[in-house]
Amino acid sequence: MFAKIARLFKIKTRLEAFLIIYALALGATTRGAHYLETYPGFGGWLLFLACSGAVFMAGGKILDCIRMERERQAPLPSSNSD
Repeated sequence: MFAKIARLFKIKTRLEAFLIIYALALGATTRGAHYLETYPGFGGWLLFLACSGAVFMAGGKILDCIRMERERQAPLPSSNSD
């Protein structure tokens, strides 16, 4: 039962990854806009850029992990030296 529920929270395809990255980006830009209102000027822009940069780093890591999982599950080529 828990295994079926746990499968819902696993990112299996690149499409799912891009949808999650999109949702992260929406949240980050909303948070960045809030920072711009709260801290006008240079400090607000730095915080906005930090939010955006975090999405880029997280998105890259998510895509790398999907690729590594796919490579790990792929069968290794057999080497017959006969």
